[in-house]
Amino acid sequence: MSVHYLEIVTKDTDREIAILERAKGVRFGDPVPALGGARLAHTPDGGTIAVRAPMHDAEEAATRPYFLTDTIDETLDAMVALGAVVAVPPMKIEGHGTIAVYFVDGLQYGLWQN
Repeated sequence: MSVHYLEIVTKDTDREIAILERAKGVRFGDPVPALGGARLAHTPDGGTIAVRAPMHDAEEAATRPYFLTDTIDETLDAMVALGAVVAVPPMKIEGHGTIAVYFVDGLQYGLWQN
């Protein structure tokens, strides 16, 4: 399982993007409404880095890796069996795939199925 999508949620998206562009040599595009207004940069290894602002007042800053899987329901069930708590059940994002989010001991992870 590889990291397919790295989501960074921050109140200061401009600063985070400037840091990543300089440090990682990537370029971010315009906001993508279907992905919460995230601005995306594609890495040479085929991954994606996404930076977005919180979507609501209760959402805190986070760095959330999304692991690519061919079987999102089965993979999520396996994580739950190991003690993970589902935060967002599998949800289709039109034109992007299906995602799910789970928490383990305060850490946030995602799954992504194309």
